Amino acid sequence: MDRPVAVLALPLPEEAISRIAAACDVRSLPWPPSRAELIHALAEAEGLLVSNQTPITADLLEVAPRLRVLSGFGVGYDLFDVGAATARGVAVCNTPDVLSDAVADLTMALLLALARRLFENAAYAREGWPARLPPPPLGWDLRGKTLGIVGMGRIGRAVAHRARAFGMRIRWFDIRPDAGDPSERAPSLASLLAEADAVTLHVDLNPSTAGLIGERELALMKPTAVLVNTSRGAVVDQPSLVAALRAGRIAGAALDVLETEPPAPDDPILRAPNVILLPHVGSATAETRAAMLDLAIENLLAVLAGRVPPACVNPEALPRALRR
Repeated sequence: MDRPVAVLALPLPEEAISRIAAACDVRSLPWPPSRAELIHALAEAEGLLVSNQTPITADLLEVAPRLRVLSGFGVGYDLFDVGAATARGVAVCNTPDVLSDAVADLTMALLLALARRLFENAAYAREGWPARLPPPPLGWDLRGKTLGIVGMGRIGRAVAHRARAFGMRIRWFDIRPDAGDPSERAPSLASLLAEADAVTLHVDLNPSTAGLIGERELALMKPTAVLVNTSRGAVVDQPSLVAALRAGRIAGAALDVLETEPPAPDDPILRAPNVILLPHVGSATAETRAAMLDLAIENLLAVLAGRVPPACVNPEALPRALRR
């Protein structure tokens, strides 16, 4: 019986490759894979294991007539054309749940860094606490402050749990009215932004959330409030954020994600005041990345073996994907 061909389009440890090779004929691509390399490999592929930072577009799917499963390494799938995959009977899989705690931890770390001016104080200390320079301004306590959570899914709920332990008051907004404690739900996004001392974003990137936080929304926030984004960069209109920071319309921002990653050397966000920037490391712990890889491989192997995968974002494609 012919073994399915699995294309591996991201760097993997040898033990992971061996696990896949026990059930599939493996084609490993260089990292990062070029478009030409993807096109060539997809001609025979039945399974594709790929970073969720690699765009898989409709035209790429057209050159993959045998593809049954697109297994993404990461929870986001905004760079995958799910509609085109579904139309072709390709199961699109991701790795939710296993990274919620890591992203929630980083969210709280960024919030604390903003509140206590950790990066400013660290830079001041490295200068030797120079008398010629004033020390950074005082920070502020989390206890008693209001945290506005936009998107009350797995990560949003994990953040709320942590923030309550710091004595913060929670207000949340989500398109699902039953996503959390109803007594903490804000009646609208606008009311949440106006009320919160800190706003943290935990929504998927889709047409309804692209640019969700723009000039109008930033103007609704308190001038003393801060914004944290560990979701997707394009959820925030970046030029509007830069303008708000420069004008002092909000007090600061911490971003693990940007509209363009990595940013161009002349990107204004790199020189915006009162902003903390990280290189998309929300899930970057050894334990979490191992769990994500395990789930991504299980998703891949399950579909190729004719089994329902643990995490599929388009289950309507499974009947075709599993019976080939």
